[in-house]
Amino acid sequence: MMNVPSPAISGVFAAAATPVGEDLSPDLALFKTHCRRLMDQGCDGLAVLGTTGEANSFSRAERRSILEAALEAGLEPGHLIPGTGTPAIPDTVALTKDALELGITRVLMLPPFYYKGVSDDGLFAAYAEIIERVGDARLQVLLYHIPQMSGVALSVPLIERLAAAYPGTVVGIKDSGGDIENMKAVLAAVPGFAVLSGADPLMLPLLDAGGAGCITATANLIAPDLRTVFDHFADPARADEVAATQERIVAWRTLANRYPQIPSIKAMLAARTGKAAWRRVRPPLSPLDDTQAADLRSAMAELA
Repeated sequence: MMNVPSPAISGVFAAAATPVGEDLSPDLALFKTHCRRLMDQGCDGLAVLGTTGEANSFSRAERRSILEAALEAGLEPGHLIPGTGTPAIPDTVALTKDALELGITRVLMLPPFYYKGVSDDGLFAAYAEIIERVGDARLQVLLYHIPQMSGVALSVPLIERLAAAYPGTVVGIKDSGGDIENMKAVLAAVPGFAVLSGADPLMLPLLDAGGAGCITATANLIAPDLRTVFDHFADPARADEVAATQERIVAWRTLANRYPQIPSIKAMLAARTGKAAWRRVRPPLSPLDDTQAADLRSAMAELA
């Protein structure tokens, strides 16, 4: 049997939401509380400033303040995987260097996502240029495949090429495409690559296939359930518990997608914490209306 190396990154990671104040600036006090809560609930770490975290609505300075707040909340640099990918190579380099200056060595990196229909050669050149300009041996990059948002898919041959060209640097991928067969294809092409699901219900089948875990939005709400599945999926004695927990995970994810997901996650956090401030989003997103928020609260009570 082939000896497959262990992935560099594995576990349950929350795609952490970012609260904002009345002036739409990051609510750092509420964010710190949220970070601590998620870690206490069993997360291995937090993927901050991703899609759920509304990263592309924040400036470089705001993003750095959010990272600093997470560290001030008591998280270790190794607990954090910030999103740093932007359409412009210099901006991605600058955000990645900001993370490294804070001791954060793992980042989640979108491809340049404005131009569509670009070639694998162009995407490889972009990632290569970023890695070379950063020039830090500590850096570990998780590629970010979310074509329904970015409009730019990362093909399996491209992933294989990047992992081969930058071993120890390009170490994994968050696959939010929702296609378990694509995740399995990456695992087959790059043994030992850290493939993490961006959709909560797919973590279990991905783990069964040799995947590394998840980075998900619903982890903001159900981290303990994801922890249970991750820890016990391979234990036959816990099979019934894992199956029941998986059903709960699917139900919560389905509820979070009843309305636009990011405002829904925030409305659900408001209901869970009693902090109405969680309902705020930064434009161009819009918060759920009161009727929608009430509907989610009622459904949450039925799932509890």
